[in-house]
Amino acid sequence: MAAKAKVISGTALDAGEEATFSETVPTARDTGSGRVATNMRACYIMEAVAAAPNGLTPKEVADSLDLPKQTVYRVCHSLVDERFLFRASDGRTLLPGDRLQALVSNVSQSSRNHILRHQILERVARAVGETVNFVMPQESGMSYVDRVETDWPFRVELPIGSSVPFHCTASGKAWLGSLPHAERARMIGALQLDRYTERTICNPNELLAAVEKVTLLGYSTDNEEFMDGMVAVAVPVTDDQGRYYASLAFHAPTVRLDIDQAIIRRDILLEAARDLSKALFVSD
Repeated sequence: MAAKAKVISGTALDAGEEATFSETVPTARDTGSGRVATNMRACYIMEAVAAAPNGLTPKEVADSLDLPKQTVYRVCHSLVDERFLFRASDGRTLLPGDRLQALVSNVSQSSRNHILRHQILERVARAVGETVNFVMPQESGMSYVDRVETDWPFRVELPIGSSVPFHCTASGKAWLGSLPHAERARMIGALQLDRYTERTICNPNELLAAVEKVTLLGYSTDNEEFMDGMVAVAVPVTDDQGRYYASLAFHAPTVRLDIDQAIIRRDILLEAARDLSKALFVSD
């Protein structure tokens, strides 16, 4: 179920949370029985080999991880077959294979993309003077992937990882507007159109008409439809083939901006969305 935000002492928090999402993560090898989870053994083995400057033999891997030697030999054999590891010229020492090195490279590239994206969000936040969000559709709703907070003491806060509804948020309507007409109608017909405020559009036909305007205007709005006292504007971020990828949005309390003042800032979002598309999808 999508999260419903509320204002507490000037800050909107995810319902049921104190301030931010937190989760207690068990120790990597803790399965409740002191044994290493089967699906994690290959990860630990690759991690151990990658951390050793001169590689490790299967016996050394088993000793360092306190795993049964037979298990380690079997997993290492599979990792070598799949090219995540390879055997050095001595036939015993294991070293990172080309697929493991490619994985590291892809993770590094993903980190660079995150830095690029966040830098653009920071620029937008300075320009609009409000909190800026990078939001992507998930099964539970529109998920906050990245954000840059405003410096205002009174602000609307929705933590990274939280989800908001499709039908009553600017980011959700930007996604709905990107769908082909027939698919858009089916999607809206399947959504649970819960009422969050007096302004929430809960009628499928009315919502469909509102989303049709999004495709014509190139941006979407939330005029206190998700939360009383909050307005938002969003634009789509597309990939190198013009397909929807995410929504770039900002939101603000109505004590600072009304919906018309927010819409005036849409060109800042549109320019930033083009920059994000180039940064994330266009290679030199």
